[in-house]
Amino acid sequence: MAAFRAKDYEITQVKRLSVDYLVPAAMLILFLMGVAFIYSTQSYNIEEIPLRRQFWLKQIFYFLFVGLPVYVALGWADYKWVYNCARIIYAASILLLVPLALKESLDIPIPFVEARYNATRWINLGVFSIQPSELAKIGTCVMAAAMFANHKMGTLKEDWKFWLKLGLVFFVPILLIYLQPDLGSTLVFFPMLFAMCYISKLSRRFFAVSMLVFCALMGAVAADIWGYTSFLKSENISARESARRNAYGSSAFCLPMKDYQRNRILAFVAPDYVDPRGTDVSWNLRQSLISVGTGGVFGKGLAEGTQAKLGYLPSSVAYNYFIFSVIAEESGFLGASLAVILIAIIVVGGCLRSAALSRDSFGRFLCVGIAAILMTHSFINIGMTIGIMPITGLPLPMLSYGGTFVLTCCILLGLVQSVYRHRKAYQ
Repeated sequence: MAAFRAKDYEITQVKRLSVDYLVPAAMLILFLMGVAFIYSTQSYNIEEIPLRRQFWLKQIFYFLFVGLPVYVALGWADYKWVYNCARIIYAASILLLVPLALKESLDIPIPFVEARYNATRWINLGVFSIQPSELAKIGTCVMAAAMFANHKMGTLKEDWKFWLKLGLVFFVPILLIYLQPDLGSTLVFFPMLFAMCYISKLSRRFFAVSMLVFCALMGAVAADIWGYTSFLKSENISARESARRNAYGSSAFCLPMKDYQRNRILAFVAPDYVDPRGTDVSWNLRQSLISVGTGGVFGKGLAEGTQAKLGYLPSSVAYNYFIFSVIAEESGFLGASLAVILIAIIVVGGCLRSAALSRDSFGRFLCVGIAAILMTHSFINIGMTIGIMPITGLPLPMLSYGGTFVLTCCILLGLVQSVYRHRKAYQ
């Protein structure tokens, strides 16, 4: 890739750099909602839980002492440095993924790599752990935005070297994250790439070919799932048992997926077939639907919901991946709608508005990529809780518990704030 051109960023005199107060206000409200409902998921036995294990307190710490300072610093700084350091940021994010893939795929013992729930996704730094896949989204978004900004788009035939390099930029993190395995996080990269391609004014032929490729991939997944159901029937074993042994996934005649991932797809497309009693692989989905459906208009009240309190929504997922179910049950349609509206304000009123106002191409591509990341997280997370998407491990921005994800959201939105503040600084 050609060296990034500093001449693209000739600073003009700007008397006043205004601040976008709408996005930080929406962020703060979402954060407070998240803390309240994270507390609710543990409220039934909060007296018995030591302070260091109370997630609502840890969430406050992550936001106030890690995420918020980073957001303010990035929002205040000139985002030009991100463009200039794009390669370093991307390379660092990729290097963090490598030890996870080595331990999971080659079973190489690496002491600081941590596995949880049959997945190797964390680096243990002693005091805290980080999830590199979240940081890889930032690195890839920055690198792709810099590449698009630094390239004058021509025809697909003329730009084949550019597309090859861009494909590698996305393929490497997708592969390393998939090996952990973390199928959910890999899904975020495709809308990010598609959104950047869309605003680069490519020909309609590109999107037509992309749609054909997508349909072919969906056909391959459908064929794999059909083969999996036939395997379960012929071997007369349950989906849970197959997932425990990865019985079908270890064969040579299937896509490189784990059986538990196939179960999540089956729980979405055919729950009555794979789990007719609703007590196995479709349990989380069914309990989430009950949570959302019983909330009514106004909800049952904070800490008055029964699904998380009684353990129907497992305690290991209620405070992060299924936090929207808790919100819908305890604050009802109004509270759930407020959460959706605030996320829309951040994505549309923050990211996309900043992209539209930015005078330089890097700022536009960066904000659109960030909007795609946050929108994908939100759509998949909320969609899986109401049964319109398969269940996967994508947290909800500013609401779900998680130190690395809180930091990721603050970094992304800090960059958006910087683009907004410096929108008139570049010609």
